[in-house]
Amino acid sequence: MKTTALVIEDDRHIANLITMHLTDAGLEVDTAGDGESGLQKAVHGRFDLIVLDLMLPGVDGLSICRSVRKQDRYVPILVVTARSAEMDKITGLELGADDYITKPFSPRELVARVHAILRRTQELGSTATDAGTSIRIGDLTIDVPRHRAFRGSDEVDLTSKEFDLLTLLARHPGQAFNREQLLDRVWGYHHDGYSHTVNSHINRLRAKIEISPSQPQYIRTVWGYGYRFAEPGEFSTSREDG
Repeated sequence: MKTTALVIEDDRHIANLITMHLTDAGLEVDTAGDGESGLQKAVHGRFDLIVLDLMLPGVDGLSICRSVRKQDRYVPILVVTARSAEMDKITGLELGADDYITKPFSPRELVARVHAILRRTQELGSTATDAGTSIRIGDLTIDVPRHRAFRGSDEVDLTSKEFDLLTLLARHPGQAFNREQLLDRVWGYHHDGYSHTVNSHINRLRAKIEISPSQPQYIRTVWGYGYRFAEPGEFSTSREDG
């Protein structure tokens, strides 16, 4: 079956441009030209990817992103933003968008971003099938197919990148990753100015999953190198190396 994408964009020229290049890349594309129809298709349809403009008539893109993330089935979202809308980009990522691209954009970059998102999503799904649908360590449970995480019985509210970062680390307990490796594995390509935000993502993850973020039990610092996820045997000790 072909990979399917939904393009929600009110500018007909841009929508046609995106549709043409995604079709040339082998995707089957549906479109919506306003927020209301885009929301209905996004929530009730079954797509492998959503390309979502934030500035839409009717229902705005952030509301659509929020509604899609309430669904059980995880669909990756590539947000399209105006270059000046910095807060919208940040809010979109916080609401669970997988990546963003700014207008004007090159079709080549758009297709590269789409392929990177789909590759990471497919790798996540195939690894989950091989290793089981959930990762459990300590009182932390990561439900990979549904993109949900729990500490005990309480759900942890994670952004898309926080979830992917946590899943990558948890799948390789004890293995140390430096910041460049984490950027490559989680973001899929180099983000200008994003290297330093690996630390902020780690800090936010610790604040959400650790009992004491200043003495992390799960995500350990490897001094002078990067980070690693604790091995199961380490939960029997109180020593932390955060």
